[in-house]
Amino acid sequence: MAGRTTAAVTVTVMTIDQAPLLRLLAWLSPSFPVGSFAYSHGLEAARELDLVTDRASLTDWIDGAVAFGSARNDAVILACAHRAVIEDDVEALREVADVAATLFGSPELAGESLGQGTAFWRTVAVAWPHPRFERLTAILPRGRIAYPVAVATAAAVHGVSRRDTLAAFLHGFAANAVSAAIRLGIIGQTDGQIATSRLEERVASISDSVHDATLDDIGSASLMIDLLTLWHETQTTRLFRS
Repeated sequence: MAGRTTAAVTVTVMTIDQAPLLRLLAWLSPSFPVGSFAYSHGLEAARELDLVTDRASLTDWIDGAVAFGSARNDAVILACAHRAVIEDDVEALREVADVAATLFGSPELAGESLGQGTAFWRTVAVAWPHPRFERLTAILPRGRIAYPVAVATAAAVHGVSRRDTLAAFLHGFAANAVSAAIRLGIIGQTDGQIATSRLEERVASISDSVHDATLDDIGSASLMIDLLTLWHETQTTRLFRS
């Protein structure tokens, strides 16, 4: 027919190689419904006591948590859980999950990890269902799935590499801390991005160093974070749950 034009439609098909990366980006994005925005990991108390007041002290605070604190322990747990799922070692996964469910320096840190872990597990099970995921639910502690165990299990089941998962998980921890600092008025948006960029090397080095870690590698030297989350419980005004 005269005057009619035909529009060409280009269809892009996601390759198999792209799927794991896209899932990882979705799971560890700020919009994923685990409630990460509600936790500061002791940072709110550190701000209240003037221990973290600017970009430099914030970067040091997050760097310490990633290198020596609970964030590093979470990465060790993630590496062990991911390996157990890949090797189909149910007993090893159960042991890792049991250790992870008790590895907290304060009730607030326990709530932070277990709350996010449970929410993550529930959401992935619905949005990215997988037969192995369903079977593994039966062997993990009901209502007490630590966040790194949940992320590691989903990643392993859906073909996301341990190395990529570790780097993304630690980056997500650092980014969430930066976001909390912005909301607490410690720094602005630009300083937040500068802090994030300066933490890249630490995130990469720790994710690489724990890649082949075992439960014997668990250990921390961040007593201040544990103490501040205990102090935070009775803080007069609070924006965050930890």
